[in-house]
Amino acid sequence: MAKVFIYPTTSLILSDLVARFGHTPLSAALQIRDRIQTPGLESPPLQITPEGPKKGLRWAAVEVPSGVRGRMSLYGPMIEEAEAAIIINNPDFSFGCMGCARTNELINFLIRKRKVPILDLEYPETDEEGVEFVAAIKRFLDDLNGGAA
Repeated sequence: MAKVFIYPTTSLILSDLVARFGHTPLSAALQIRDRIQTPGLESPPLQITPEGPKKGLRWAAVEVPSGVRGRMSLYGPMIEEAEAAIIINNPDFSFGCMGCARTNELINFLIRKRKVPILDLEYPETDEEGVEFVAAIKRFLDDLNGGAA
């Protein structure tokens, strides 16, 4: 079972597919859930503290906007933990919106720099492409298990 970084990290569909095929999805939803359920933080619902952007300095320079650093305080640890990644290019907003172009560029750079196995797909536009999309994800995840279904 591999820890699979998913992009967009807000995609519940992609997170579910990774989990269904026996792997651990690394997604923003899980990170945010942990923050919401952690007692003692004062700014619900995202539980952002002044420490978040400071923690993000590990992945983004001080000159980068604090929003990027704050996002990287969520995504950076997931990227470092990832053993594989699935990247969906040009996704529909309903598939999972990331909302910050500069963070997206940084995430893509950092995950590719890690040199972990990456499945890089275009978002499907037709039903046939959708079937092949899911099949490609299944093949990739099966290969992470050494070919076991």
